[in-house]
Amino acid sequence: MSGLRVDSATLTLTAPDGTLIPCAIGRAGALPAADKREGDGATPLGRWPIRTVLFRPGAASPPPGLRLPWRWIRAEDGWSDGPGDPQYNRPVRHPHRFSAERLVREDGAYDVIVVLGHNDAPPVQGLGSAVFLHCSEGRPTAGCVAVERDALLGLLPQLSPGDVVEIV
Repeated sequence: MSGLRVDSATLTLTAPDGTLIPCAIGRAGALPAADKREGDGATPLGRWPIRTVLFRPGAASPPPGLRLPWRWIRAEDGWSDGPGDPQYNRPVRHPHRFSAERLVREDGAYDVIVVLGHNDAPPVQGLGSAVFLHCSEGRPTAGCVAVERDALLGLLPQLSPGDVVEIV
């Protein structure tokens, strides 16, 4: 398997072609995945499979050469972050009776979302949800990894199904 490597100490992401890209991680830093808890603001260390890519219509489009599965985000799309929700750490539709993040955001962070396979096989309640690689907002994240939008779009054609994001 190949993919991306995130160095949580130097805040750099290494692309498959060896390019180093500045990145942001969670506001609480990084911690072992076994210690990850919902809402802790930490990025989980480990190797996370790339599941799919989501694009916000009108804000970003699949780049030429994209080999990963992808889909458009719709206005009602969300991601369950509510411990106790039977659909915890899964995509959901709003309105949703449990806590769920909205995937359409005006700040640009979710113009492109690479969904990572953290705590999803199967999800364990409260051990962290919605760990994504997404567009940078110029500040630490809530537990994801973020890079500048153009850099993220440039990375996507270098990735293939089966690739991982390794966070060290």
